[in-house]
Amino acid sequence: MLNKKKGFTLIELLIVIAVISILISIALPRFRGMQVEGNIAKAKGELRTLQTAVESYYIHNNNTYPDTGSAALETALEDAVPNIIDYVPNDPFADDDYVYVLGGTNDKFYIIYSVGPGGDGSAVITDDEVVETNGDSCIYVSNMGQDTQP
Repeated sequence: MLNKKKGFTLIELLIVIAVISILISIALPRFRGMQVEGNIAKAKGELRTLQTAVESYYIHNNNTYPDTGSAALETALEDAVPNIIDYVPNDPFADDDYVYVLGGTNDKFYIIYSVGPGGDGSAVITDDEVVETNGDSCIYVSNMGQDTQP
């Protein structure tokens, strides 16, 4: 009578580990891409919310926008009466505030933007009162009649 032991050999275990690691290496880049797409959608949604909050502030504060700068925007929106927004969310690509800039004649235009997935996006209002973006990943909202997304 032969006494057979039940179990896996070392070779079988190594093959299983190799197959699992190949499957993981295929799935990881797709997962990373899904995270970036999720953060882009999050930034777009939060920017639309901030745009609505800034427009509400404008209506309730004698047709003036909050001062330039992220800290000024945050203070203005959180302290506004009536209450507009409880907190200003952070840019998911910078772990910091979204950037808020006033410009144009008499500061009548604004831009709120995220640096985007590349981390190098920026936007300005030119002397011709046009939004100009730098970097290849800027996500922004503005009251200039344009809403450009990558």
